[in-house]
Amino acid sequence: MTPLAALAARSAWSRRGTLALVVLSIALSTALLLTLERLREDVRASFAQAVSGTDLVVGARTGPVQLMLYAVFRLGGATNDISMASVEALARQPAVAWVVPIALGDSHRGFPVVGTTPAYFEHFRYGDAQPLVLAEGRAFSGTLDGLYEAVLGFEVAARLAYRPGQRIVLAHGAGGELGAEHADKPFTVVGVLAPTGTPVGRSVHVGLQAIEAIHLDWAGGAPLPGLAIPAEQARKFDLAPKRATAVFVGLKNRVAVFRMQRWVADYEAEPLMAVLPGVALDELWEVVGVGERALLAVSVLVAAVSLAGLVAVVLAGLGERRRELAVLRAVGAGPRQVLLLLAAEAALVTAAGVVTGALAAAAGIAFAGPLLQQRLGVALGLGAPTATQWAWLAAVLVAGMLAGLVPGWRAYRLSLADGLSPR
Repeated sequence: MTPLAALAARSAWSRRGTLALVVLSIALSTALLLTLERLREDVRASFAQAVSGTDLVVGARTGPVQLMLYAVFRLGGATNDISMASVEALARQPAVAWVVPIALGDSHRGFPVVGTTPAYFEHFRYGDAQPLVLAEGRAFSGTLDGLYEAVLGFEVAARLAYRPGQRIVLAHGAGGELGAEHADKPFTVVGVLAPTGTPVGRSVHVGLQAIEAIHLDWAGGAPLPGLAIPAEQARKFDLAPKRATAVFVGLKNRVAVFRMQRWVADYEAEPLMAVLPGVALDELWEVVGVGERALLAVSVLVAAVSLAGLVAVVLAGLGERRRELAVLRAVGAGPRQVLLLLAAEAALVTAAGVVTGALAAAAGIAFAGPLLQQRLGVALGLGAPTATQWAWLAAVLVAGMLAGLVPGWRAYRLSLADGLSPR
């Protein structure tokens, strides 16, 4: 350490009580900046990794963002259903390798219910083309014998403390109000999926035939008066699915994706649309990214206020340090050395705040990460700072050093006699 830096450190330490508040302020603003940047990147990654390996999402003609929100994230208003005849026509196309229809609209204790086929567990991918893995039990069979079987997402099982073998009751509609339950047709949990950090973990999965079975004695969103079909008797009815909310489509060759998109758009039996997941997710991020940018702007303003506080504290202390600076000038320190001394003090205080803030951000992410994963499905990664985070750290540090030049310039202009003359 150079003599000037050592002197700056001792000078700052002698005023540690006042400067500790400045360090705390800078630390909080730095922690806010780093946490928001990490949250922004991880939320965007969660958006991008919600569905992978699916070339098209087909549904009723609506907006691409609305279809993706409802079909993938189980959010927003319900879209119109499409007929299974259209799904079968889509599956017969030579370019199509597989289709996985899903039916939405029911819930269990606030978690969405997804009606689908066993092919869902075979073809659905998330993240970097990662397959769904069962942490416990097995997938539902999709047969009449296993009609009332359910597979839970990891977060559903963790939040509600469910294990394979337990019985659950589905509710009609997304709200799951009392009195709207399919209590006469309970389901048995047969499997629990491993954590994915996607909406899959917050969903209850059952067969499409089961969705038909629980609605046999319902019409218009309400049970039919005087009609109650027991669970076992439901197996004697035709439970072939009639409608689907959306279809995940995998192609034999991705070169055909635009040709298939045009085929869906020109389909005459009913109005359909095919969405490219990656394009729709980018559009979706543009919608929700406005709030993220606003939060980032607020954190930048907080950092600016903290640095302004640093300048104010050092300027306020100049009046008390006039004699100290004059003594330094008397023993041979020139105006330039005084300016550098105050700039070095500001840099040390800023560096202490930045380091403290970075440690606080890491501790906060380590503590809150599992909670956010469980409650919101957002996986916060605790790792080395990203390039953007390093840039923010460097920006705060440089801004602190530049802020130190303001009181340094003020001290530079003070004369030796100004500090030694009595007041």
